[in-house]
Amino acid sequence: MAKTKTAFFCNNCGAQSPRWIGKCPSCGEWNTYTEEVIQRADAGTAAKSAMRRNAAPVLITEISPGNEDRINTQNQELNRVLGGGLVPGSLVLIGGEPGIGKSTLMLQVALTISDRKVLYVSGEESEQQIRMRAERLGMGRNECYILTETATSEILRHINALHPGIVIIDSIQTLTTDSIDASAGSISQIRETASELQSLAKSASIPVFLIGHITKEGTLAGPKLLEHMVDTVLQFEGDRNYGYRILRSVKNRFGSTSELGIYEMHANGLREVSNPSEILISQHEEPVSGTTVAATVEGLRPMLIETQALVSTAAYGTPQRSSTGFDIRRLNMLLAVLEKRSGFKLGAKDVFLNIAGGLRVDDPATDLAIVASVLSSSVDIPVGNKTCFAAEIGLSGEVRPVTRIEQRVAEAEKLGFDTIVISRLNLKAARSAAKTIKIQPAGKVEEVVRILFG
Repeated sequence: MAKTKTAFFCNNCGAQSPRWIGKCPSCGEWNTYTEEVIQRADAGTAAKSAMRRNAAPVLITEISPGNEDRINTQNQELNRVLGGGLVPGSLVLIGGEPGIGKSTLMLQVALTISDRKVLYVSGEESEQQIRMRAERLGMGRNECYILTETATSEILRHINALHPGIVIIDSIQTLTTDSIDASAGSISQIRETASELQSLAKSASIPVFLIGHITKEGTLAGPKLLEHMVDTVLQFEGDRNYGYRILRSVKNRFGSTSELGIYEMHANGLREVSNPSEILISQHEEPVSGTTVAATVEGLRPMLIETQALVSTAAYGTPQRSSTGFDIRRLNMLLAVLEKRSGFKLGAKDVFLNIAGGLRVDDPATDLAIVASVLSSSVDIPVGNKTCFAAEIGLSGEVRPVTRIEQRVAEAEKLGFDTIVISRLNLKAARSAAKTIKIQPAGKVEEVVRILFG
């Protein structure tokens, strides 16, 4: 008879060790290893026989392409992030902070899909609680089935009886399997339950959504193997002080990982934001210094966002550098370029930067808009309300070109901007896309200063 096998797992990163160790060699954390059962004495032979299947090598040209259409989730922002829709048999993991709206988003999707059965499995809420939320969101159909269960054996039995078109698990940390003698949410339970759901998705061609918790560091809870097992990893994020939520693709085997969807939280659920540029740009009655607009591109979507800067004399001797929604290290680099190449003495001044709307951007094309907002606040001269920027700044002070300048110009023109400042190397492509907007090229930061302030 086989012995019960145990191993030690790191609760922080999921690394495995045959014995207990104080410091994890993978993540460097101390006292994070706990012992868990990885195989019971009576489950070894059965598990091995269940995993064995007859397979033979096949020539790649003889494999059928499988031109199966993607499933329309009736949610255009989710379709965009998934790469055009939900792929049959895929395993999608959605992570986010507690209370950010993961369960609301998934229940909203389950209530709006009209052409197939949806099974919503909840291990955290009762049926009455889900019904209350569904009434608030608006129940538009009767093909959404609710199951409050945490045992995977029972869940799989109900799936085989119901034959749903989509399965939603809320959440993967609450599930348990009989093959592992460990508590729910442990490393081994998450790994085994995800493996069983993966086998279900691939064998029955049923797409499965997994809602996952995140740690205090902002990473998905559970073993890192969980992210490798699933086909798509989506991050649902946002600032609690703002109503906007962003669904960002971190991993996608069937589409781009640079796409994002934008939602606005309301009392009756999440509303899709189809044109975020009009919302993310403030309407000022009169020009304000330190405020500029950047033309960015997230995935295939062009957006105009507002950058706000405040430059003031350091009150306590040591100047402060603060950034919200933008990398503070890149801000320090841009300030050093301004001081070295343009002669602006910013070393003794406080600089505060904010990306309006609670968004976080990492597009290098926002560099020029940030530089313009800092200069505008420093000299207290406002930049025109109808001027936007799209260029990267190099360490030598050169204004570098950016990709997809045609989309940026077209978006700025659509929203009524009359001037866009770009790199001189983007001039030819920008002119081909411009109709009425004025293209203002620049090669150095000094030229941008002359364009803005004469």
